[in-house]
Amino acid sequence: MLRRQTLAIAGTAIVYALIGMATARPQEYARTAATEPWEPCGECHNLDGISANGHFPHLAGQRAAYIEKELIDFQSGARANDHGQMGVASRTLGPKERAVVARHFAGLPDPMPQLLDLNPTDGKRAATLVAMGDRAAKIPACNSCHGVRGKRNFTGPRLEAQQAAYLAKELADFRAGRRTNDRNRVMQLVAKRLSEAEITAVAAYLATRPRDTPAKLAGRR
Repeated sequence: MLRRQTLAIAGTAIVYALIGMATARPQEYARTAATEPWEPCGECHNLDGISANGHFPHLAGQRAAYIEKELIDFQSGARANDHGQMGVASRTLGPKERAVVARHFAGLPDPMPQLLDLNPTDGKRAATLVAMGDRAAKIPACNSCHGVRGKRNFTGPRLEAQQAAYLAKELADFRAGRRTNDRNRVMQLVAKRLSEAEITAVAAYLATRPRDTPAKLAGRR
């Protein structure tokens, strides 16, 4: 009888252990030498670089130089995220691994645009700010730095087809001074000149836009 009870308890323990393994938080898995350096990123950003929700940005198709720059900023403390995961994760990567991670996600297919309802008035205002800016309000066009051509020697991210909630949060953080790792404080100054409604509209508009590539643009000429 005692033997049966012991076996039953042991069997129950194994079942719970297996359940625990299956439901454990992703960050609890053991990293080994065989683990590719980008695999831990998949816990939040997914291995295809397409995040499941607006808490985390899409990394797929992003500029490699930008991904690498942000990893360096997270590592140094120049940038922080809400719960500190990126600071911890970035400090596990050396220079070579950072470059591998950046190239991996940059080489993945671009995310698809989000399907969002944007009223015509907000959409028109957002489109103007993205393409032309607002000279009177001293707001430069988003595309002047983030467009497909962008600026030389600039590591700004592509914004089209990004998570709208993520874009809105980052703009709000720049505006409030919670994020300060922008070059020459450009984004902090721009964000402060945007209203909350404009931030929401620009984020939604960009999220619904497909990413152009130089090849696509050349074909339109």
